[in-house]
Amino acid sequence: MDFGYLKLINSVSFRLPADEPATARVLRSARPVAYLKPQVYVGCPTWNNKPWRGSYYPAGAAAHELLYWYSRQFNTIELNTTHYRIPDAATINLWRNTVTPNFTFCPKLPQIISHEKRLSRSREETNRFCESLSGLKEYLGCAFLQLPPTFAPGEVDILLRYLNDFPGDFPLALELRDENWFNKAVPFEEVCALLEAYNLATVITDVAGRRDVLHMRLTNNTAFIRFVGYGLHPTDYSRLDEWIARLKTWFELGLQKLYFFIHQQDINHSPVLINYFLGNLKKVCGIELEKPKPIPQPVQGKLF
Repeated sequence: MDFGYLKLINSVSFRLPADEPATARVLRSARPVAYLKPQVYVGCPTWNNKPWRGSYYPAGAAAHELLYWYSRQFNTIELNTTHYRIPDAATINLWRNTVTPNFTFCPKLPQIISHEKRLSRSREETNRFCESLSGLKEYLGCAFLQLPPTFAPGEVDILLRYLNDFPGDFPLALELRDENWFNKAVPFEEVCALLEAYNLATVITDVAGRRDVLHMRLTNNTAFIRFVGYGLHPTDYSRLDEWIARLKTWFELGLQKLYFFIHQQDINHSPVLINYFLGNLKKVCGIELEKPKPIPQPVQGKLF
């Protein structure tokens, strides 16, 4: 992910900011029945990771088999391919029939909606997107609407109208990027109040060059977090330690769903960091997920 990425991070403070005051209120009000365990999904932004052939994928895995093998290592995917085209029914059926049970897709809304039309006159595309992705059925996680960095508070009325018209039964998280949303509390809180009213989530991004988008404001009992690492730098691990501590607090307050996506410039680093995250998640929060692990590869040897 290029947004907010810095080559040099020595001067960056990676400390997590305090929660917005409304976050605890939202989580307490959405507190689930006590015996329901939180649903936790951790994954990467793509399954087409050819460098994993011979490690997390079989060495001879074909391109059309990579989703099959990805879903046997992780339980969710940040589905960026939907940003460029709306998949047809055949593709949706193929995805649904390829992955393991309990796997979830988190599709990004198409760029024609968010970037080209900037939410205006996009009801047809939105309905078509939601109708198509609803075909994933129980494999549909939380979609996310990523607005362009130039979509500013001056367009708040357009955003509010769009969210007001968004299909009410389709899970969605909103990602704001223009820095002025976070410099001016009133527009941001206005949007958050609407998200609360419609049970929609926020996207929280943890990246070195834009600490303002690490806003720590939840609007329902779902957290959607995009974490950008730096090549297994020591700060990658210390940052995840802080996230585990914060998530423990959120789970205790009532957080019911977590989507946590780890981005790395080198895709080979992502499973390493995810393994670390999942190990601490189990140790600190008592939540256990299967860790990604290399697949034993067949070895050609001599018969004698």
